[in-house]
Amino acid sequence: MAENRASVYAEGVPCWVDAQLPDVDAGKRFYGELFGWVFEEAYGSSVWARLDGEPVAALAHKTDGRMPTVWTVSFATPDAEATVRRIRTAGGQVVTAPTPVDGAGVAALAADPEGAVFGLWQAGGHPGFGVRHRPGAFAWAQLYARDTGAANTFYGHLFHEALFGPGAEPDFGRAPVSDVFPDVMPPHFLVHFGVEDCEAVLGAVSRLGGRVQAGPFTASYGTVAVVTDNQGASFALLQR
Repeated sequence: MAENRASVYAEGVPCWVDAQLPDVDAGKRFYGELFGWVFEEAYGSSVWARLDGEPVAALAHKTDGRMPTVWTVSFATPDAEATVRRIRTAGGQVVTAPTPVDGAGVAALAADPEGAVFGLWQAGGHPGFGVRHRPGAFAWAQLYARDTGAANTFYGHLFHEALFGPGAEPDFGRAPVSDVFPDVMPPHFLVHFGVEDCEAVLGAVSRLGGRVQAGPFTASYGTVAVVTDNQGASFALLQR
């Protein structure tokens, strides 16, 4: 079901995703065919993906070949500077300090104590997702951690209301890395996009030059398959 965004997402709610890719045009072709996204120029070298006219993701050119080709989830914050101070105090690291983005908001990149990287977004003119929880749009973020208890403590302190507050309906779960991946895989976030038919979309992923890493398997939040795009960025398909 489509869900219209609030004017600004509450603190700790996943509010945006972006992919850092070597070839943005190749990414546009892959995701445009896979999810029906259409694209427009955005900030710097990035493009926005829209689904039925609403913003759902960004693709950006990876400027440093040593950096991973990845999807990153960003969590909403009313004050990025204050949040990065709390992250440092709790044992995390700041990868990129809060940086204004052309009036759209303030972005930062951080890592938790196990090294899993995530973004922060302080909304300005761009609140985040225009739609979510529907096919072709963001549906879930899963953290694969070494120590899920420690992850619950860290993120529970950072985003308590969104995760554990009264009436919370988080789009953010935690699980051991070894549940899905080899033990040597480092802790990381996995962005999930909604699909109506997981098996059918897996066929499209393969046809478009991507590959299947795991699944489909049944998780507490739906049927999941982990895939990579045609440039090696991992993401998941979620059928509910």
